[in-house]
Amino acid sequence: MCGIVIIIDTELEPSQGRRLCRAALRSIGHRGPDDAGIHCAPPAFLGHCRLGVIDPRGSRQPMADPSGRYVLAYNGTTYNFKELRSALKGRWRFVSRGDTEVVLAGLVLEGPDFLQRMTGMWAGALWDGKLKRLLLFRDRLGQKPLYYMERGRALAVASEIGALHGPASFSPDHDLDSTADFFRYGFCLPGKTFYRQIREVLPGHYARWQPSAPLVQEAYWTLPRRSKVNRPDETLAERFEQAVLDRLVSDVPVGVFLSGGVDSSLIASICCRNGRRLPGFTLGFEDPDFDERPFAGKVAQLYCGGYRQVIFPEPVGHEDIKAAMSNLGQPFGDPSLLALGRLAKSAAGQVKVALGGDGGDEIFGGYQRYRAQVIMRWYTRLPRRLRRTAEKLVRSFPEPVAHHSRSLLKMAHLFLNMLDDGAGKPYVAPRLFSDGQLERLLPDLHQRGHEPPSLPETCTGPDDLERMLAADMLVYLPQDICCKSDRATMAHGLELRAPFLDHRLVELAFGIGAGEHVGFTGGKRQLRRVFENYLPAFVWRRRKQGFCLPLHRWFSGGELGQALRGRLSANCGPLSREYVLNLLAEHESGSRDRSLQLWALWSYLAWL
Repeated sequence: MCGIVIIIDTELEPSQGRRLCRAALRSIGHRGPDDAGIHCAPPAFLGHCRLGVIDPRGSRQPMADPSGRYVLAYNGTTYNFKELRSALKGRWRFVSRGDTEVVLAGLVLEGPDFLQRMTGMWAGALWDGKLKRLLLFRDRLGQKPLYYMERGRALAVASEIGALHGPASFSPDHDLDSTADFFRYGFCLPGKTFYRQIREVLPGHYARWQPSAPLVQEAYWTLPRRSKVNRPDETLAERFEQAVLDRLVSDVPVGVFLSGGVDSSLIASICCRNGRRLPGFTLGFEDPDFDERPFAGKVAQLYCGGYRQVIFPEPVGHEDIKAAMSNLGQPFGDPSLLALGRLAKSAAGQVKVALGGDGGDEIFGGYQRYRAQVIMRWYTRLPRRLRRTAEKLVRSFPEPVAHHSRSLLKMAHLFLNMLDDGAGKPYVAPRLFSDGQLERLLPDLHQRGHEPPSLPETCTGPDDLERMLAADMLVYLPQDICCKSDRATMAHGLELRAPFLDHRLVELAFGIGAGEHVGFTGGKRQLRRVFENYLPAFVWRRRKQGFCLPLHRWFSGGELGQALRGRLSANCGPLSREYVLNLLAEHESGSRDRSLQLWALWSYLAWL
């Protein structure tokens, strides 16, 4: 993994362009601590900081073709680069051993069509010095970030938002529509940021830009139409095992992040079956309600060659959290970023690459909200009076602070929240604040927001569960899960690879159909049918927990609750101070668990 910076501006003197590029590159140096380089080809200045994983001593970037016309700045890993290299070698004389030159050769020889042949995760830019034209590209599922800012005939591109502030000769305006979207979902919608002038290349897209024309994006991949699979079990097993093995390609040590749940355990099991007992890494808490070490330890004993446990330090202070979030450049509503960052920091001392279970829940229907969607079909058919009585009974009990995997009452509260949030509206992503809450929180902005992205025609049928899975794949996964994984791990110079996000596996799993994955009793049914013998029974029996933090304590009399009050008194922007204080009081009284909402508010106020 790496970081890239591109500045194209005809008004810049070479010395000035180099200075701006170097400063922007320093701001993302954590992404690539092993090497850095700048290629000056006015009006273009391309910068690259490198984490050496494949061909560490070669494959320096930015990389130019033999003629010097084309220059590539590339962040990512193309797992099938050896196969692609063999196919291209008759038309290209390779001088390095890594995947970077393969990507350069493929794009020069075949253009954006070459992206269809690549398997992996990436974000990059190819500059054509003759035509003065830039090609930007991003992987299919948005695992690697790529932001850009246009200003007249100038363009700046970077792996992180913070690197774009230096090249800008003005302060980008806050996007109030994205502010409203953030409090709906906990993140900006695809393509958007908290700044009106800063945008992102969409997952599965490439874009062309030149000074005489604005940037235009074009899709090269989307979720496929459902198709009948002749041997779904056999094909699924083969494809997932290959996806795991593909992600072991590396010239540096590789480990695995373990939670003791199905997804990460399955990855460790497949590695072990193929003769690779990777070192395992787990994050734990002193609070047993949030501690996954007992489960992960059992899995590590079975499948790993070495095991390291990391305890999350408490109490956590707001300055510690600000440091963990500094690479995001904008508010972020998922607090598990902190836990993943702490785990990555520990693992980076032993390995440069780790495998993780990202994507397993979105692809195979693992979240409780999918099961709730199935239950909702039945529940909404009950007599109205019976439903009202049940809802009144549930709401009469205080909402537990325990994770829903440990509390049926908590699950009931979350189910009712989902009913309230989703009534009569198409699903976009899990809601953070309902429409009613948003009206009280943002009295002047609650009706604002960007138009949610349209689902592909292949995902707009009558099946509400299938549309929900598709929306999570195209919105929640890139904007939350992939963003969190990239920033938390790259902050410590660690590359995180996700076998579940192999696009061929995604296409196969989505083609099988949502009903095969999720039923009344839960999700991941197809995954279990295929891989039940790969894991011991205790893994399959365990209720899903996820990367959870004891947030409720941090806001109930802890430093974060005090910090939130302090920030409200200083500057609360468009927020209703009174309503935020009411939410905090509710949380501190124990009547409702508002921890995720309070976290989003803290994140926003810290950024503001």
